Order: sequence, then C-alpha cells, then structure tokens
Amino acid sequence: MIVQMKKVSLIVLQNERKEALKNLRKLGVLHVEEVQGSSDELAACKEQNSKIEKALGILTEIKLGKKEAPKPTLIGKEAAFEVAKKVLALSDEKKSCYDRITNDNIELERFKNWGEVNPADFTELSEKEIYLSMYEIQSDKYDLIGENARTVVVGKDKTQTRFVLVSEAPLAANERPEGIPAEAYQVVMPRLSTAELRAEIKASEDRLVEIDAELKSAVQFKDSMKDSISAIAKDMEFENLYSGMGTEDKLSWLTGYVPVDSMPAFEAEAKAQKWAYAASDPAEDDNVPTKLKNNKFVSLIYPLTDFLGTVPGYHEYDISGWFLAFFTVFFGMIFGDGGYGALVTVIALAMILKNVFAGKKVAPMLGLVLLLGFATMAWGAVTCTWFGLAPEQLPEWLRNFSVPPLSNAFADVQWLPFWSNDASAGTLSTAQNLQIFCFTLALMQLCVAHLKGMGRYIKDKDHRLKFLGEFGSFVQLIGMYWVVLSMVVDGNIFPLMGGDVYGLPWGTISVAMVGGGFALSFIFANYEGSIVKSILESVKNIISVLLGVVNVFSDIVSYIRLWAVGLAGAAISGTVNNFAGPLVGHATMFIVLIILLVFGHGLNMILNLLSVIVHGVRLNTLEFSNHLGMSWSGFKYDPFNEK
Repeated sequence: MIVQMKKVSLIVLQNERKEALKNLRKLGVLHVEEVQGSSDELAACKEQNSKIEKALGILTEIKLGKKEAPKPTLIGKEAAFEVAKKVLALSDEKKSCYDRITNDNIELERFKNWGEVNPADFTELSEKEIYLSMYEIQSDKYDLIGENARTVVVGKDKTQTRFVLVSEAPLAANERPEGIPAEAYQVVMPRLSTAELRAEIKASEDRLVEIDAELKSAVQFKDSMKDSISAIAKDMEFENLYSGMGTEDKLSWLTGYVPVDSMPAFEAEAKAQKWAYAASDPAEDDNVPTKLKNNKFVSLIYPLTDFLGTVPGYHEYDISGWFLAFFTVFFGMIFGDGGYGALVTVIALAMILKNVFAGKKVAPMLGLVLLLGFATMAWGAVTCTWFGLAPEQLPEWLRNFSVPPLSNAFADVQWLPFWSNDASAGTLSTAQNLQIFCFTLALMQLCVAHLKGMGRYIKDKDHRLKFLGEFGSFVQLIGMYWVVLSMVVDGNIFPLMGGDVYGLPWGTISVAMVGGGFALSFIFANYEGSIVKSILESVKNIISVLLGVVNVFSDIVSYIRLWAVGLAGAAISGTVNNFAGPLVGHATMFIVLIILLVFGHGLNMILNLLSVIVHGVRLNTLEFSNHLGMSWSGFKYDPFNEK
C-alpha cells in the first residue's frame, strides 16, 4: 500500500537551525521539499565530491595483477580528498608526459636525416657573424639555386636535398635570401638539440613508470574514496538545506513530508527540542513522495521496479502485488523452458544458501530470481518444454505431467472447446489454446484494473457516478474478449453473432456488451458533477473516445506476445539441439558439443531475458497501467537521515 503522508512545516530560531538539522537527520523521518541553497561550504563540498569522483574513475581503470593488488587501506574523508588531488595531479602530469613524448618524437622525425642538430652551435656561430640556415629542396630542383647563394650540402637522396645557407647577416622573418628559389623551404630550428630531445623522451618515459607505480599504490584507497563520496553527499545535503532554509525575523523554516506512522516520533522530537510546526494532509497539487509498505513476499518486486525507476504517484495505486503476480506468470511464459527455469532456480538457491551460511542478509533480488525460476519450471512442465527437447525424447512421466491442451506432447491433437461435445462446430489446436490462454490472462489483468477503478470511485462522494464509467469499461472489456477470440483464434467457434456457450448466444451478448459498455463510458467517464458536461466532454474528444474502443481490442491482442516470444525461444533452443545432435556419441567432438550447447542455450537465455524486460514489463507498465489510469509519476520517499 501507499503510506499516507502528512505535510509538515517546521519553524526554528535562525541560530538553532544547524542543531535542528542535525537532530532532524538523526531522527530520519522528514522528506524535505527540494531547496536550492548556496554557500562557500556547499561549493567546497561539491568541489571535493567532483575531484574524488574523477580520481576514483581514474583508479578504477587501472588493471592490477593478483600480486600487484594492494590491501585496502581505510582513511578519513579529508585524507581521501588529498589522495584524490594527488591522483588528479599525477593524471595531468601523465598526460603532459605523453604530449611531450609525442611532440619530441615529431621533432626527431623531422630531423632524422639531418643527423645531430644543436641550436646552441648555430647561436655560437652567429656570435662570430656566421649565420647558418637549414633548407630542403627537391633534388631535381637543386640546380635552381643561384650562384650568389653560398650553400653547403648536408645530405642528399633521390627525392630531397638538405643544405645549409651561409650568410653574413641575420635573415629577417619570412625573408627569402637572394638566389634561393621558391621550391626550397626553410627548416625551423628545433626547440632543443636532438640529443636533448632524446634525453627528454627518456626522462618522460621514466617518469611515466614512476607515475604508474604511484597510481597503483593509490588503488588501496578506492574503498575509502567511495565511502567519502557518500559522506560528502550527506554533507552536501546538509549544507544545501542549511543555506536554503527560509529565513526572516530571526526565524528559519522548511517544509517536508512525514509518514503518518512516523508522526508520533516527529511530534515527540519537536516537543523535546521546542520546535514550532504545522501538520496537515497534502493538497491535491502538492508534490508528495511515495512510500510503499508491503509484506516481504510482495516486496520481492521492489528490485525490479527500482531498476526500472517506476514509482507510482502519491495519488495513484500501489500495484506491487499485482505487478509481482502477473510478471511472474509473464516471465515463466516468455522464458518458457522448464530446463532454463531449473538452472535459474539452482543458481538462485546456491547463492541464497551461500549468503545464509556466511551469515549475510539474503538480497531481495535473489528471492525474486528464485520465484521466477520456479515459475519458469512450472510453465515448462505445463507445456512439456525442457531444454528444447522433442516430447518423445523426454521421460513419459514428464510428458504426462503436462497439461494436454497446452502441451507440446499433444501438439497433434485437436481439442474441442470446453463447452462443446460436437466436433462439427470446430476444434482448437494446441497453439490456439495457448493463444486463448494469453487472451484470458489479458482479460484477468485488465479487469483487475477496472475493478480497482470502480472501487476507487464508489468511495468518492464527489465523483461517485464515475463508477458507472469504469463499469462500462469493465463490461466493454469482457465483450471485447470474445471479439478478439473471434477475429484472432477462430470465427466459427467464437462467432460475432449467435454462438452457443451453455445455451447462451455469447457472440451476440458480447457485441451488446461492447456497445452498452461504450455507452456507459461515453456518458460517465468524464463526470465532474454534471452528466451533461460529461457527455459534452466526450463529444468534444469523440475521436479519442472512438479510438479507445480500438485500444481495448489492441490491448487484449497485445498479450499474444507472451505466446509468440515464448515460441521463438523454443524454436531457437530446438535449433541449437539440431546443430548439436550429429555430435552426440563422438568422443572426439565432446568438447565442441559442450561449447555449442552452452553457447547456444546461454545466448537463448540472454535473449529471453531481454524479451522479458521488453515485453513482460511492458504489459504491466503500459497496458495494465493505462487501464488503471496510472502514469508512474511518483518519486520515492527519501527522508533526511544519517544513512
């Protein structure tokens, strides 16, 4: 259920607000409305947090061998910040070393055909009024150099000729000496001598080794840095509230939400600390956090909803129990294979027992995985699907354990509808029975949505007639179920007009239910105190109202994905077995056989898991939620606390 909240406004003296916040944090029941504070302390916390996070990212990328891995060392928050600054400085220095090595190598490459070059030698000669400039020119253009240009050839190959121009006066910038053709280009003097460049590269490489060693040594502080990030986050939260609290006339205040079952503790603390406060029920437009409270079994769904980030709004429904129930069925049908379910179950049990024997708390996720494993085994038993093996390859007792109308072991049998003994009216295949099962699941889940809606409006005095609108949708849904069976499964067995199910013309009744349900929904769905205004609102949105009928049909049909995706998974596992079949019995191919089976079935399990996330979750968060009128607009109750 969604825990009821109280909106609380707390007032304290300005000079007591820091102490008040400390006591509130220790109490840990007030979810504070978002505030935007600003202070030097908050800025310092943000800087610390940012630097530690960056440093932690750098250390995380360092790969260490088993012998290199240092023993974790615990240090305080401030020490962790100093380590972070050192890591960032080392990282910057490492980048500078790489840049220097790259640039120096480029310079050496530029002068590799010139031999040893030292700018100091050129400077020394210039002091003696001998000015040298280095040039390169294509070898076949060297003859273009004028006779008045004094040059000394330093090196020559098939393509380039390197020479030194000797002049009696220094050349101005961009000045081209007389006799030097445009084809020749001047070689810019290196920053350092080539010998110094090589020495600088060696020094940078040596420094890189030292930096890597220092960074590896800092890895021992990773855990402390993670703890520091959490601690600083709490400091940031505190400083943000402290600097963002409203202040006036020596008073400070803040607003938040407290669960009703925690109000006695809050009131006792307020009395003890002599705080002034006001508590009231949240208004309709208040942005109230959502706190869910369920038993341990229903709470198994929380790891999944936390992963998805789906939280019902405070004024919406808590469908955790229904979500868990239907998702468990959907998972079993999509995963589909009892053998896969057995593997999941064994792995979950092993991890649970490991935690139990180690004295650790069993994570709710393991409980959920165990439940889903059992569900998959159950569906595999119902349909006689085990590791993609053909039914004739399975033990007879396993085949007999399955449910015949839904079992692969009876896929060649034609089944009579449960209400008929006359085959002339038509028969159903196993695939059609599975489709009917999917549509029946759709009817059950979507009916739950409208029953919850009816229950909500029957209690609402101001909108009680909306109950009839929900009832109309409920009736329309039941009628549309038959329409789906007629159009998707078999129009002869499920005719739109007439039909005979225990003496009733269910086809005619269903069409009437669709029409009657639509009429009730059209009249009362928008009721806000006036039937006329409700009808006018429906007329105004006539296109979307009419499309709503189509949406009911498509929502039911959408559940056929459970059968289709499960069928695809079964086909893949069967294909893997067909590939592996010829290798069975060949001792020399045993390893290849194992690799093929593990890879093929492992890949299929991964694909099935993705299908569950895409399809199994969708049916709960889209089709089911749309009929409930839920938008998952909520956010979790997160009280200001020390944890």
